[in-house]
Amino acid sequence: MKLSLICAVAENGAIGLRGDLLYHLSADLKHFKALTTGHTVLMGRKTFESLPKGALPNRRNLVVSRQADYTAPGIEVFDSIEAALAACGAEEQVFAMGGESVYAAALPLAEALFLTHIHATPEEADTFFPEWDASQWQLVESESHEADERNAQPFTFAHYCRAH
Repeated sequence: MKLSLICAVAENGAIGLRGDLLYHLSADLKHFKALTTGHTVLMGRKTFESLPKGALPNRRNLVVSRQADYTAPGIEVFDSIEAALAACGAEEQVFAMGGESVYAAALPLAEALFLTHIHATPEEADTFFPEWDASQWQLVESESHEADERNAQPFTFAHYCRAH
């Protein structure tokens, strides 16, 4: 099982406000879909409930919840990240996609980070990506984009692998 974290992160580490994304960048949503389709996504219950159409299509949806009886169409529910990951096959590509506590628990186990660095700082945020030590990660590739009519903020797609 290969675990990656995927997230859009503002310059101050902010990732959300009141259960929603801080910035809606068309290119970032397409990038997310391209990377995760055909793979497994791992998320907390609140992140799952923030999805506009429920379970993400063409992906295995793993949801971590403390509510033992939680259920929804198209998802598998687990009581911990460890239990969710234990249910994954050896060759499975898993993308942790939030929220804050899922990222914090998954970061020490992750082999890769797929971060969209948004070159902006929100006025308000209540959810943050965990602190991470850049010296433990190697930048594999990055692709910078200016703001345009579909993306209000400039951003950079960055792929990091854990340094050995």
